[in-house]
Amino acid sequence: MVKISRNSMITQRIGKLKEAVKVDTQRLRGKALEGLEELFDLAQAMAKSQNVKLKQRQIWARIAAYIAQIINSVASGFDERQINADLDELERLIDEARAKAKDGETEEGAAGTGANTASP
Repeated sequence: MVKISRNSMITQRIGKLKEAVKVDTQRLRGKALEGLEELFDLAQAMAKSQNVKLKQRQIWARIAAYIAQIINSVASGFDERQINADLDELERLIDEARAKAKDGETEEGAAGTGANTASP
């Protein structure tokens, strides 16, 4: 019984960790997006400024485009998927370990009956 309660406790903790990562990741993503949007606005303003030479405006336009790509990347991905994939894999390994533990108990029970004893 102790093994089952420990396994379920581990599974519950993984679930809580997944939720915490999701919340923290969303918060971090929001902060990153806010900062990137500010940078984008500044770069875009420089690209449109008449007080800057054409070559500099082109450079700032390229910078703004690059920031937009980063924003898109952060908005669509971030590390949440990888973290969740890692936690899912951990959960799968724990489930696999549980199944093997149950199979081991079944095999030990069969071995204990003398059915698989070999003669010398």
